[in-house]
Order: sequence, then structure tokens, then C-alpha cells
Amino acid sequence: MALMDFIKKQFIDVIQWVEDADGTLAWRFPMSGMEIQNGGQLVVRQSQMALFVNEGQVADVFGPGTHRLTTQTLPVLTYLKNWDKLFESPFKSDVYFFSTRQQVDQKWGTPQPITIRDADFGAVRLRAFGNYSFRVADPKLFHTEISGTRENYTVADIDGQLRGLVLQNISNAIAGSGIAFLDLAANQLSFAQALTRQLAPEFEKIGLKLEAMTVQNVSLPEELQKIMDQKIGMGMVGNDMGKFMQYQTAQAIPKFAEGGGGGGSGIAGDAMGLGAGVALGQVLAQNLAAGLQPPHAAAPAAAAAPVGMKAEDVMATLEKLGELKAKGILTQEEFDAKKSELLKKLV
Repeated sequence: MALMDFIKKQFIDVIQWVEDADGTLAWRFPMSGMEIQNGGQLVVRQSQMALFVNEGQVADVFGPGTHRLTTQTLPVLTYLKNWDKLFESPFKSDVYFFSTRQQVDQKWGTPQPITIRDADFGAVRLRAFGNYSFRVADPKLFHTEISGTRENYTVADIDGQLRGLVLQNISNAIAGSGIAFLDLAANQLSFAQALTRQLAPEFEKIGLKLEAMTVQNVSLPEELQKIMDQKIGMGMVGNDMGKFMQYQTAQAIPKFAEGGGGGGSGIAGDAMGLGAGVALGQVLAQNLAAGLQPPHAAAPAAAAAPVGMKAEDVMATLEKLGELKAKGILTQEEFDAKKSELLKKLV
């Protein structure tokens, strides 16, 4: 038995790794006290790389192919072991294999809303999730920085660290993307590209390459979602302020109906809360009539409506229009045009 052990020890002449499980990034060849035969073969398959480590020092790296182990093919190891030009006896060295396949469909997300600083809205809270893929690109760096001397290192072992890198860099990615916060949900591809640019150097620092990044969903806070809905509504009616007022009045009608039509103050409050910019009395009545009447009846109704407005109504309307401008729903030009129109109606 001792003789067989001796023979086995002297003749490790083929070193190879057949991957038998998904998700393995690094695997140490089981030496079990045995030695590598001079002139032995190292078989590295496609999507693999191999690394020789001598007494904790990283030596030679091999890519795909069949390699005969000699002083010519092991120059760093030869130097570390102080070999002459040739060596005849078996030798000891740790051999690590690395999978360089893409590790796909890795999930990332925000367990809790994260705070993002936005130029328009200040500090806002965001939820997002998606997936990404990566591969081992620099086995020497990955070994020294991450996997070390472990017998087996998997995707699951590094998953938490990579998720943390994504969350840590989201704020910088949004800031560098140039995408307005309200437009993030509609520009998920651009957001993902910005996140990739931000994260790629961080992955490279630990020997990994970020191959792809997707953003599958961005959830905006409820109050900002309402503003986005108003921007969409404004886009549907164009820049016509009269149509915009009609749109906001139509938005207020269901709320008024839910309240049973209980007084003018209720509908005025709903309209103001929706940012309609409609004060009390005449302005709301004019826009409601214009929005509900058929086209052929709109002209007579508008002609019959009083032109003048009270000063307090004008001021109240301007204040609400100012709020819409501050939230980005109205442009400065639209605000100025409406302001000029209202000032002409002062009585």
C-alpha cells in the first residue's frame, strides 16, 4: 500500500478541472500531499484559467489549452524555486482554476428606499431593481483580493459584496447620467448605462468585468408620481393654457362628484390641490363651461362670460401658477404668458 501511495505521489501528470456545478468562480486542485511530475500536462478548458501559487506567492497564469509543465512554461515558479535551466524531480505547488464564464442573471435591488439628491426636488427617496452579469477577468487579482486559499469560491460568496457596490454607486450614477429625476422611469436604458459606467471600474479593482447591467423598474415617491402624471396630461394637451385649465378642471370633476357636490369650496379646493391654478368663482366656471360644452356651443359661452376678474382672484391664480412653474410643470414662457393674460383681466 505504501508503494502504491509513493507511485501515486510521484505521478500527477495531468492537472485539469471539469466544472460540475454552476456558480463556481475558483477551485483549488486537490494535491493531498502529492507532487506534480516534471513534464506533466496542465489542461485548461475554454472559459477557464489556471494559476500556480508557490508558498503563498502567485506565480504563473495559464489560459485555455494544453500546457507541458517545464521551466520554460513556468518561468515565475522556476525563479521562486531557484531552479536551474532544468529540473527533473517532481515539485509541489498549489494550482487554482478559475471559471471565466459569464455569471448571468445576478439580481440587485434596493431593500429600502435610498435617498437621492435631485436638482429640482432636493432629497427624494427611490426604489429600483434589476439584474447584471459579470465574469472573472483577472484571476491573479481576484485570487489575491477575494478568493484567496479557499478550496472553492462561488458566486454566492461574493453576491452580497457586489450588491453593496451597486447600491453604493446608484447616487453617483444618477448624478452623472444627466437624466432628470422625473425622467428616470422612462429612461431605464440610459440609467443602466450610467450605472455600468460607474460600476465597471469598481469591479475591475477586484479582478472582475461587468458585462451587462439592466434596470427593470424604478419606483418614484407617490407625490412625484402625481407630478409626472400631470406632466403627461399637459403633454397631451400641448402648450395651450386654456386647454390645460380644461384638463385640470376635468381632473377635479370626479372628486367633486365623490363629495356629492357639497358646495363651491369643495370643488375649488380640489382644483387648487390638483394644481389647476383656478381660484374661486368666475375662472372655474368659465373653464368648466368651456370643457364640458360641445364645440359649437363653446364660442357663445365664452362670449357671454365676464371678462374682468377681481384682484384677489388674479393673485390667487398667479400663486398657483407659480407653484406649477416651480415644480417644472409650466415653463417660464408659459407662466409669463398666463400672467400677462390675467393682468389684463383685472377689474
